[in-house]
Amino acid sequence: MKVKRRLAGHEEFEIMKLVLDKFLWLGTALLGWGLYRSIAVDVQDGLWYIAAGALVMVLFAWFIIREFERIR
Repeated sequence: MKVKRRLAGHEEFEIMKLVLDKFLWLGTALLGWGLYRSIAVDVQDGLWYIAAGALVMVLFAWFIIREFERIR
């Protein structure tokens, strides 16, 4: 019978940071694309992308803070 190894709290947090880092890149990409669309096409069109990017970043920050407080 195989025994499953449990991760320590700091190991879980490191893995979670790697996964959530992708959301950070997604938020940054949406903000950049929104800035480009605002300048090149239409301000209103770009603001929707900027708002979506900001929402992703706020959710990312909220989740990281919540998990950090849970581990601590």
